[in-house]
Amino acid sequence: MKHNNVGSVMTVDVVRAEYGTPFKEVVRLLADHRISGLPVVDDDGKVIGVISETDLMLRQADTPDPFEPKRRFRFVGLTRSGRRRAAKAHARTAGRLMTQPPVTAHADDIIVEAARTMAQRCVERLPVVDEEDRLVGIVTRRDLLQVFLRPDKEIRQEVIEEVLVGSLWLAPRTVDVSVVEGVVTLAGHMERKSETEIAVSMTRQIDGVVAVVDRLTYRLDDSRLPADEPALHGVAGDWLRRI
Repeated sequence: MKHNNVGSVMTVDVVRAEYGTPFKEVVRLLADHRISGLPVVDDDGKVIGVISETDLMLRQADTPDPFEPKRRFRFVGLTRSGRRRAAKAHARTAGRLMTQPPVTAHADDIIVEAARTMAQRCVERLPVVDEEDRLVGIVTRRDLLQVFLRPDKEIRQEVIEEVLVGSLWLAPRTVDVSVVEGVVTLAGHMERKSETEIAVSMTRQIDGVVAVVDRLTYRLDDSRLPADEPALHGVAGDWLRRI
């Protein structure tokens, strides 16, 4: 199956800062370009960190109130996170303000992988880098969501051609495939239980699929077959070993 990759949705003309970019210039870049974050690069164009609005807010939040009595001890500075917050509070340049190490992606990563990385690392954007970590683009959550605008007709055609015919070697009309607002319904009778599992699993991996409704039945439950029973081979066999 062919997946849309990060390179197909990323922005190539990236607003960026360098290590020594002044704090106010960083704020100006975000405001002028109406963005909520940007990567920081070194002299060689390699991504060394990322600045978000959260980093800017930390600086403002930790700036001392001139009318507040000074505290003799600040235990927060004894922890690693406390030291980071203190450094950001006094940051005057992008290099001192940025979050590092940066969470990045590559142009050939599939969109599902990039989305999973964003969710797991709780970030809203990923600088896209080449093999030498040089900045080549940036992708945001909004960019990744574009895949769900894919037409239902196009999704249905891929399910039939790539999953049913191409991988399971079934006749196109063996399984009824319907797609409404990205939700794919698979209905029909198949030979083996493993084939139904493969069909559902592969369909879930198709770009633009929101959910899969499984209405497939089967003649043989091959999950309980003896070890010497013939198994599925080829592409279908590979998928079966993954699910």
